[in-house]
Amino acid sequence: MPIAGKSMAARTAIVAGGAGFLGSHLCERLLRKGHRVICVDNFLTGAAGNLETLRNDARFSLTERDICRPLDIRARIDEVYNLACAASPPRYQADPIHTMRTCVLGTLNLLELAERNNARFVQASTSEVYGDPEQHPQREDYWGNVNCTGPRACYDEGKRAAETLCFDFLREGRADIRVARIFNTYGPRMQRDDGRIVSNLIVQALAGKPLTVYGDGSQTRSFCYVSDLVGGLLALMEVDRNPAVPINLGNPREFTINELAELVVKATGSRSGISFLPLPEDDPQRRRPDISLARQLLGWEPSVPLEEGLLTTIRYFKRQTADRRARTAAGGPAVAEGVAMNSDR
Repeated sequence: MPIAGKSMAARTAIVAGGAGFLGSHLCERLLRKGHRVICVDNFLTGAAGNLETLRNDARFSLTERDICRPLDIRARIDEVYNLACAASPPRYQADPIHTMRTCVLGTLNLLELAERNNARFVQASTSEVYGDPEQHPQREDYWGNVNCTGPRACYDEGKRAAETLCFDFLREGRADIRVARIFNTYGPRMQRDDGRIVSNLIVQALAGKPLTVYGDGSQTRSFCYVSDLVGGLLALMEVDRNPAVPINLGNPREFTINELAELVVKATGSRSGISFLPLPEDDPQRRRPDISLARQLLGWEPSVPLEEGLLTTIRYFKRQTADRRARTAAGGPAVAEGVAMNSDR
């Protein structure tokens, strides 16, 4: 399916936030498809190690830059993926003003870059735009229930504002934009200390520590394995007809946090118990995507069950733990994730 008359072969894609968890997997998949990839990252929350296998590929280049500043990239661009924003609450709340700047100014800079190049644009939005939803499961036509002055608002409202910019560019005919609302995603290359529920529970279970569950654990989430999610982003970019509406990308299987904790304990063989802590402010009670539009318009749906994806993710963290111990024993640094860099999901 051609992009504005261009050949699908040897395309050049920008991945903003490409050193992050989700972004690095996307870079990898684009290279496997034969594309040239320009990774743009300011190394705030991503990791240099995520790009280690890509650096020797002549079609891959890295531009160290914050997208809050205008991008002067001379190469001809065919595709722009905007994944550049910290996605875990501890990370995006650490500097909430920068989070809002990234969502709004950063997105505007990338939209203008796409406009100059007549490039297709995929915006990584989030299920957080639904807030603590009163509709379940969440459909794309639901306007959400967001606390616009709470501690999560820098991200929730920042992403909502970014969607506004995207659809204004589309309505004005300035860029061919597509918006993905991404639900909880997990897999290898998650950072062990980024505060997300899957990585938290796995790291704690492997260390034999109590698993931290906030609230009573009855709140629900839906977990999508990273390879499935990347496939959804590619499908959204490549579909010829612009959907002209946001598209939910996520796994519609719904689990309570207690059920997730039980799966992690079983998969790791841990004897860890559970430590219940107070629920954070504005934490959603239920989260599950309606993916009818993704099925209908993109022909996409996830295929990796949580039980299978957890095993792969646990093996990743086991290898990482073993590497850290080996380096510590050899007198080297304990952390190998690399330089802390710009965004992920």
